[in-house]
Amino acid sequence: MHIATPAAVELEVPTVKVGRWNDQNDVLAAQQNQLQNQPDDEAKDHFIERNGVEFAGTHLLLDLYGADHLDDIARIEQAMRDIVSACGATLLHIHLHHFSPSGGVSGVAVLSESHISVHTWPERDYAAFDVFMCGDAQPENAVPVLKRAFFPHRIEVCEELRGRVAK
Repeated sequence: MHIATPAAVELEVPTVKVGRWNDQNDVLAAQQNQLQNQPDDEAKDHFIERNGVEFAGTHLLLDLYGADHLDDIARIEQAMRDIVSACGATLLHIHLHHFSPSGGVSGVAVLSESHISVHTWPERDYAAFDVFMCGDAQPENAVPVLKRAFFPHRIEVCEELRGRVAK
């Protein structure tokens, strides 16, 4: 298992963009996801409109390869809390389960805006994270948090816009 320093990982970790993922160089700025045409607060259902597409929320599927600390339940919980903060979401509850003998962890953070889930295979240095958020939350900000927490050699990201509204 290769252990890298956080600074080296931030500069060297490739992120493979799969599907409709279209950010560049992990510049995950809020202006890329500016929200338009919000309904009035009393009628707000948290659907958003971006680039002319109205949808319920953004669902990121993140595969971490060559990652470290995937059996460390405290680190995984802290990473989930850091993702919530970085994305501007609201945490309701976290539940994590530590498996034996492999040491893998599965769990979910339930958010007002939706959820974050995780499943790890430390024996394969692999983790699968789902980050689904609606409203003003910015789930793409989870990517640098995961890089800092688990030092993966590679991250693959697939973005789905859930609940697209036909016009």
